[in-house]
Amino acid sequence: MTLRSTERFLTTHTGSLPRPPDLIKMMYAKEEGVPIDRPALGRRIKDAVAEVVGKQVKAGVDIVNDGEMSKPSYATYIKDRLDGFGGTGNTFVYQDLAEFPTLQQRVFGDPGRSRRKTPACNAPIAVRDKEAAATDTQNLRAAMDAEGRKTGFMSAASPGVVSLFFRNDHYPSHEKYLEAIAEAMRHEYETVANAGFILQIDCPDLAMGRHIQYADLDVKEFRKRIDQHVAALNHALRNIPSERLRMHVCWGNYEGPHHCDVPLSDIIDIVFKARPSAISFEAANPRHGHEWTLFEKVKLPDGKVLIPGVLESKSNFIEHPELVAQRIGRYANLVGRENVIAGSDCGYGTWVGQAAVDPDVVWAKLAAMAEGARLASKQFWK
Repeated sequence: MTLRSTERFLTTHTGSLPRPPDLIKMMYAKEEGVPIDRPALGRRIKDAVAEVVGKQVKAGVDIVNDGEMSKPSYATYIKDRLDGFGGTGNTFVYQDLAEFPTLQQRVFGDPGRSRRKTPACNAPIAVRDKEAAATDTQNLRAAMDAEGRKTGFMSAASPGVVSLFFRNDHYPSHEKYLEAIAEAMRHEYETVANAGFILQIDCPDLAMGRHIQYADLDVKEFRKRIDQHVAALNHALRNIPSERLRMHVCWGNYEGPHHCDVPLSDIIDIVFKARPSAISFEAANPRHGHEWTLFEKVKLPDGKVLIPGVLESKSNFIEHPELVAQRIGRYANLVGRENVIAGSDCGYGTWVGQAAVDPDVVWAKLAAMAEGARLASKQFWK
């Protein structure tokens, strides 16, 4: 399985995609502890995966996934799969939003974000549900087989982002906490990889963590912390070949000012230390759209691939295919055409019920990406 663009620019996305309205209602009920028909939920998730894979294929996405249909969010789903998380809920301060209280109220009032459950770790962490990840892989495999697709990816939370959302009230140190999370998450990581999928590790802690989890630290101390996070991640991924791994780094998928975001230049060397060969990151939004110039100075390490976001994930604007092609070309000119895959800044359903971008617009944006990749491919593969 390849993670490289060999004959044309491949396309993918970050992970989460819009969920059907009826599935959203079922997931809301599950999160609120309302009794639900578990087998019925399982069947609806399987059908939703089939639907979302079909929509990705129709839009022209090359490397597809399950849209995270089974998860309440990319990170908080772990509370349902691991033991140890039964403490009081966490509270978050977004450094950039704190300066704009009216906007902060609007962001935190998002139907998906406002419902998220983040119980603190108050007991030893261990795998509780050993079948959930396997069920996810089976659902995706069935959907891909039906569409004749062979290359797919599945996402999983990094140890660092779990530590961001779930406060540690049990382990004696942050390092020990990370080690415990990493060892427990290894089961899911290896289940996905062994099923034949590319494993994406979601690592917003390496960027977003700067203005949320570690807002009180300077950049030097923040770098020390995320270096710890990468070390724990690498240990958890030790049995998976690097070329079967990709990671997503972002500054938070919310419509905020983001003026407190740590620059990519301050963290890129640590990001490169991580085992995944491909790196997905925000590159289209107004706060980070300029950072492609970083690669005029920073050499892409051998074996690494970039998946820059060529679609913004919080805007209903449909990017023009020519703009998409230009964004792809900027990176290809600097790091080589075979080292670039087109992607999205972040997900379109980060939390169940999140609807910053209209679902129908999402598919139009992905189709525009596919068309932009075709245009760029004509330029770089003549």
